[in-house]
Amino acid sequence: MKVMVGGTFDPLHDGHKRLISRSFELAGKEGEVTIGLTTDQFASRKSHPVKEYAVRKTSLEQYIESSGFSTPYKIEPLNDRYGSAVSEDFDALVVSEETLPIAHEINTFRHTIGKRKVDIHQITCVLAEDNRWISSTRIYRGEIDEHGNLLSRN
Repeated sequence: MKVMVGGTFDPLHDGHKRLISRSFELAGKEGEVTIGLTTDQFASRKSHPVKEYAVRKTSLEQYIESSGFSTPYKIEPLNDRYGSAVSEDFDALVVSEETLPIAHEINTFRHTIGKRKVDIHQITCVLAEDNRWISSTRIYRGEIDEHGNLLSRN
């Protein structure tokens, strides 16, 4: 199965890891995973600082390699909300609760250009100790770490 997933992945937290792991699980050993990684220009719209593309790509590659996934994968630049998900042939898109609306938009665009809809697999977001979503914004604010542990404020 050909699976796509996308994001900024900075910092690479447990929610991102669940998203990526699910992508590899769905693809299976005979499949392929395409990871759209936001470009520096597109990521600059975030409300928090973002490491440069090469650093984020290396971090993703290290996580994938250390996880022992045997499925072939590629990381491609993501210049907008959709990337190649609109035009390329693939079977499934893995998204979080937060990005589910974008997946529906992708399927709408695919339909208008005569492409078949793809399956959407939504993961549940990983909760921090305070039962709120782990997010990069919360990590950059110093509220939690990459695993959702609350950080004390002095």
